[in-house]
Amino acid sequence: MQRRAVIQRSLIAGGVMLAGGVPLVVRAAMDAQRRQSPGESARAGLIERAIPVSGERLPVLGVGTNNYSPTSAEERAARKAVLHGLTTAGCRVIDTAPAYRESESVIGELLSEIGNRDQAFIATKVTARAGGRAEGVAMLAESMRRLRTKVLDLVMVHNMVGASVMLPVLREWQRDQRIRYVGITTSSDRQYPEMLGLMRSTPLDFIQVDYSIANRSAAAEILPLAIDRKTAVLINLPFGGRRDGNLFARVRDKRLPDWAAEFDIASWAQFFLKYVISHPAVTCAIPGMTKLANLNDNLGAARGRLPDAQQRTRMENYWDELSGSA
Repeated sequence: MQRRAVIQRSLIAGGVMLAGGVPLVVRAAMDAQRRQSPGESARAGLIERAIPVSGERLPVLGVGTNNYSPTSAEERAARKAVLHGLTTAGCRVIDTAPAYRESESVIGELLSEIGNRDQAFIATKVTARAGGRAEGVAMLAESMRRLRTKVLDLVMVHNMVGASVMLPVLREWQRDQRIRYVGITTSSDRQYPEMLGLMRSTPLDFIQVDYSIANRSAAAEILPLAIDRKTAVLINLPFGGRRDGNLFARVRDKRLPDWAAEFDIASWAQFFLKYVISHPAVTCAIPGMTKLANLNDNLGAARGRLPDAQQRTRMENYWDELSGSA
């Protein structure tokens, strides 16, 4: 008992006790031990990053599931193969949202069929568009039902819609151990000022933000602030999006630079992903993947050497010159 009291005082001094006295670090560590064997991803050769608030480690590659509403048996089978292959390889993060049509239901069904829920780190989202707490609570309950789980690993306020209402609700659910981590998301530069304001004023376990070699705006303030605030970062749209377009279309018929092999890059997908995950603020990138071949290619970015700061600058300069000549 004396040892436990010393540990709890240390946690409090470190600022990691939640309101209500629940030690997040202790709970997350216990959850991590229960959900994944120590070093499993490391043994698979995957690069990992720690969630700052808890120390729990995640592989740097996950999957975004905006396109997980299959319209045929073949599409459903392909998505099942990706979710099976993801956790078999040692990766964990599966990002979804109620707004992604049937994504939550499909993921819940497929993980149940595969039997790999314990290997997955499920991140979903919530909003309160009408500004009411009851709306968000109902959405959370429905997400749990669709995903067939009693505990959501991460819930983020989607595009910060209703953040002032929902963040306190998410903390309540976190204290009740129905949610493990809490955060906010955006995929638009226009929302960066709001995100920065919330990051400065509110303790957040995670943020999710758009970032790619062609869209580097988040690196100006958001990613450095995440380091300062000890906030984990998920990256959406690492292959481009609404602002910068699909990056693969801009390298069609173009060869990788020879020097990319210096940090174990064998494809354009790995080039784009290694640029993103080599940023020191980034915890995990979540590209959309609906085909096993794409997963296998992307996994190469989660292994081997990463570019250092000088090499990242070289990648940026190369991309800028390439884009200017396109």
